[in-house]
Formats: sequence, structure tokens, C-alpha cells
Amino acid sequence: MGILKAASSKKNLRPCVIGIDPGLANTGYGIISFSNNRFECIEYGSISTEPHLLQGERLLKIFDKVSELIEKYRPKEAGIETLYFAKNATSAMSVSEARGVVLLALAQGGVRVGEYAPNSIKKAVTGIAQAEKRQVQEAVKLILGLKEIPRPDHAADALAAAITKINLGDVGEVRAYV
Repeated sequence: MGILKAASSKKNLRPCVIGIDPGLANTGYGIISFSNNRFECIEYGSISTEPHLLQGERLLKIFDKVSELIEKYRPKEAGIETLYFAKNATSAMSVSEARGVVLLALAQGGVRVGEYAPNSIKKAVTGIAQAEKRQVQEAVKLILGLKEIPRPDHAADALAAAITKINLGDVGEVRAYV
């Protein structure tokens, strides 16, 4: 079962943005809103899948949870990191598959997606394209007015993607409420 931290138990009534950090073992997510020049963290967490499950079952779990979040919060916009190919091709393949089911859930939910390179997210959140992971996490904490850095790391990365969606002005309906 994934980690879930809610900033508020009431249902979100304002337009919001969902950020996603896809991965097969852990897919981070974060839902934020922005109005009156102020960010608000609504919910964040991680969708964890067990390694003993079949690949398709793991992907279905990610798809179902992202679909639930879309149904619950009705975001019109999403931010997601572009795929970063590291040295491990097997890992890149599983991240690609997780990313695919996330994009499918977003498309089925009518959510407009902004895709951002890792350095673009770092720059949009910290002002520094080469920022270290800890700097990004601290900036997310500060921007969202959180008491601590969001955990797990995947959730913090997802929140950073959502912040980027807004900071780059790449939003439709949410921007109208600024």
C-alpha cells in the first residue's frame, strides 16, 4: 500500500494540478492548488507496488490509483518529468511502462499534461537548473509551506513537477484563478 499524506481532509473545491513522478516500484504523486499568489498542498504520497506481482498487475495498480486521484480531485492540469535514460536499460523500460499507464489515466481523465526535463523542473522550483535533490526538496517544502520535506522522495519530485506546471505558466483553467 502506498504512503498517503493529506494536507486537508475536505474535498478540493478549487482547480488543482497533479504532479506525477512515475516508477514501477514507486510512483510519486502530489496535488496542489494555486490562488491569490499562494500555493497549497492538498495531498501527496507514493503508489507502491510489490515486486512479487506480475508486471501487468503492478501497472494496473498504478493506473487504478492515478485514476482514483483524478476522480477525487478532478485536476485539469498535470506536470510530469520527461523520461531520463540512465545507464540501466531495464530500469528505464519499467519506468517507461509506468509512465505510459500514468499518461493513459491522465488522458482518460481529460487532464492536460505538461512534460518537463529534470533541469527545467529544478530551475522552475529553485531557480538553478543544476540544483541538487536536497535543494529541490527544501524549495518544495518552502513553496508549499510544509513543516517538513515531503517523503518519500518520489512524492517531493511529483510536487516539484506540479509546481513547475504552474511556475512556467503552462496552465489553462488553474491560471484563471491566480
